[in-house]
Amino acid sequence: MAIKVFGSFISTATMRVLLCLDEKGLAYEFVPVNLAASDHKGEPFLSLNPFGQVPAFEDGDLMLFESRAINQYIAHTHADKGTPLIYEDPKKMALVSVWAEVEAQRYDPPAAKLTWELGIKPVIEMAADDAIVQEQGDQLAKVLDVYEARLAQSKYLGGDSFSLADLHHLPTLNYLMGTGARAVFDSRPHVSAWCADILTRPAWQKVLAMITNHYRSVSYSKLCYV
Repeated sequence: MAIKVFGSFISTATMRVLLCLDEKGLAYEFVPVNLAASDHKGEPFLSLNPFGQVPAFEDGDLMLFESRAINQYIAHTHADKGTPLIYEDPKKMALVSVWAEVEAQRYDPPAAKLTWELGIKPVIEMAADDAIVQEQGDQLAKVLDVYEARLAQSKYLGGDSFSLADLHHLPTLNYLMGTGARAVFDSRPHVSAWCADILTRPAWQKVLAMITNHYRSVSYSKLCYV
């Protein structure tokens, strides 16, 4: 049975899973979930994710939610396909796991809040909260100081090759690069070079093209709804 991803193209978590699938060169079916209609808060979606958040993932009789866990499954199950996103060596894999946790626990909280304030609110004609932008920008800067030191020693966060630790950053990075928050990345040369590298990956460009094609006939103000 085909892999199915239930989600919304505006969702960074959905993008994260689509990117992993494209890095692996896997075929999948994307099933749009209408967030404006709150389809994710009722059945049948709640049978896929009881927390009512996108994405949900189906692979035959296996049902998963939580994007990073989904990507762990994809990377391990299809380790021999496409881009190697994990390592067999336990020490190398331990480093990937550390930086994947850093992304989830340290980077994503401020980056996600900034994405909402600076990347999504303008689309739905809401004003950004300047206090939140300042606070979260300061928090993100502290995280990126650590990244700058790490990337001065290693081309990628988890080691010498692109891995899940890098991949999970791309959706929020893409939003933030189009906002004033870009300065906090550009001011750190190793972080800036890393961003430029991963943002041009063919799999990520494929995800962006898929999103563009999907919304070609949809008004920009409705972008976040389906």
